[in-house]
Amino acid sequence: MTCQPIIWADRTLKIIDQTLLPTELVWVELPSVTTVWDAIKQLQVRGAPAIGICAAFGVLVGLVARKPENLAAAQESVSESARYLATSRPTAVNLFWALERMEGVAGALPAATTPQAFFERLEQEALTILAEDLETGLSIGRFGAHLVHEGAGVLTHCNAGSLATGGHGTALSVLYQAHAQGRRFRVYADETRPLLQGARLTAWELQRAGIDTTLICDNAAAQVMREGKIDLIIVGADRVAANGDTANKIGTYGVAVLAEAHGIPLYVAAPVSTLDPALADGDQIPIEERGGEEVTGGFGKVTAPAGIKVYNPAFDVTPASLIAGIITECGVVTPPYEGSLLQIFRNTRKT
Repeated sequence: MTCQPIIWADRTLKIIDQTLLPTELVWVELPSVTTVWDAIKQLQVRGAPAIGICAAFGVLVGLVARKPENLAAAQESVSESARYLATSRPTAVNLFWALERMEGVAGALPAATTPQAFFERLEQEALTILAEDLETGLSIGRFGAHLVHEGAGVLTHCNAGSLATGGHGTALSVLYQAHAQGRRFRVYADETRPLLQGARLTAWELQRAGIDTTLICDNAAAQVMREGKIDLIIVGADRVAANGDTANKIGTYGVAVLAEAHGIPLYVAAPVSTLDPALADGDQIPIEERGGEEVTGGFGKVTAPAGIKVYNPAFDVTPASLIAGIITECGVVTPPYEGSLLQIFRNTRKT
């Protein structure tokens, strides 16, 4: 991993403030559920797995702040924190999955459980979610590394690396593992407008890892493909429907259309926790729309006329028909996805 963006120690939650990268590497403490909500909403922490992990620890932050005196009060604190944190962002399913796990543990504890034992059990669950994510990231990387051939050109969009997870990443874990295995390849990172997660975060991570990386504008992707510089595309995911339709950072769908036009395979790297079997297809995935100021005045510089209307969806949906494979911690799933994804989800839940 290039970094571990979320740390829980001495009942204190700290994160890397990703809005300050790449110029500043700053750790901030989140002392209340409100600050955890704000950190998720304002993208100080982002990436589907990382959001889920941060929310799980956010439930603990709520318990530390409220100091419940009995089991009923402790359970109410967990439910209240979970309901609130669930309103922070709508698209990344890992947020809701992690909160449901924390609520499930809280609700299953026996009536004689003391507040101290309650907290310790919830803390254990949050730490387990983090540990599982770290192992999941490694497994995704190992299963996908063979796709990155010697001398290959790889395009990625947004950030699906250490910063987006507990530490190993999803799409970038594949690159880290291929790099560790000694293969030499080139990565082209889309800048990813409007908040430049590719430029600020992915390029920062890959450079730290010593991987040959070239930053390109989003609208240069087609030209780079046409020039024959791209052999493979790997992206992350915020939610995967039962049929394989995948929501990821806005612009991914356009990259997928370009990839098909140029005969380049596009793979999605995502943990099984990102699968939402309750949604039949991508049309049912809620798409977050963010404030227009991210487009008209990002990073403190006004770049559009005052009063102009803005449409700023944070994600788009790539149809399963444009995805060559989905790299999970259980292996690489290939089309047709219906049935196979659901089976993996069920098998994972059994273990």
